[in-house]
Amino acid sequence: MSVEGSAAGSADQVRALLARLTWFTGRTLRAEWHAIVVDPLRRLTRRGLSGLVLAFVAAFGVIFFHDLAQRPTGALWVTRLGGVKADLPLWLSLLRTPVSLYVPALDLPVWAGITQLFLAFALAELALGRRRTLAIAYVTTLAGTFTARLMIALGPGWWGFGLPPECGAVLDTGPSAAVVGLFTYLAVVRRAPVVFMLTGGSMVWESIAVPNLAGREHLIAVGTAIVLGLLRGRGEQVRAAVRSLLPEYVVRSLLSRRVVRPLLPRRRNVEPAPAEPAPVEPAPLPALTPAVRPENSAREVSVPFLER
Repeated sequence: MSVEGSAAGSADQVRALLARLTWFTGRTLRAEWHAIVVDPLRRLTRRGLSGLVLAFVAAFGVIFFHDLAQRPTGALWVTRLGGVKADLPLWLSLLRTPVSLYVPALDLPVWAGITQLFLAFALAELALGRRRTLAIAYVTTLAGTFTARLMIALGPGWWGFGLPPECGAVLDTGPSAAVVGLFTYLAVVRRAPVVFMLTGGSMVWESIAVPNLAGREHLIAVGTAIVLGLLRGRGEQVRAAVRSLLPEYVVRSLLSRRVVRPLLPRRRNVEPAPAEPAPVEPAPLPALTPAVRPENSAREVSVPFLER
């Protein structure tokens, strides 16, 4: 009886654990469905096609540069405008990086890349806004580019982190790092584990299956997006942590250099009001003098009976 009772108790525990796991999975998938699909569709119906400006620009930009690269002269200009390599000067790489977001890799199917690019920019623009979408795409791309430079500068070795100098002549990943970064950032911010596994997990598998420069840049983009997603809305905590790591005298010197100016009202150039004229005293009235009758002014009339 004790053996049967213990078996029944363990079966009940397994059933309870499976029920909790099923409930947690269903709730997580439902929340992810609303965060990744339902909420962006509501915003799309409210904003219309104006909410997909970045997605259309990115898709048409990739189509334009892909069509231009089919000709020898066009391919040369595409490389000059958006081809980023690790052996280029830093200022030239920074100048070409914005255009490189629209230059597809020539060894990959362009239409599949356009679909992923359009979907990533569309979801990010609807969920995050245009400014943050551009910032995340640019920062993740730059992180991959700078890390590739660091790997090549270190050289082979360094526990597999360094790369040989020949990798400096390989073209950058193009828009794929931005796509991976946007999907990963959305997955972290919106708490979407399925999207995270489809993006981050696929990049890890790619870097293991095909160990090349592009795979490493994708991993760096994923890591940068994770850090940015975790730091969202925690600026004050990050500043406090940085201050705690710095020495006390450095913090005091930085705080002492901050000049706090009081908020004074802005002066306006107001013309002075014209001075009021002094009151004018009334002039004294002339004295009333009896009128002087001029001589011979009137003729005297003599009446005979009055003279008597």
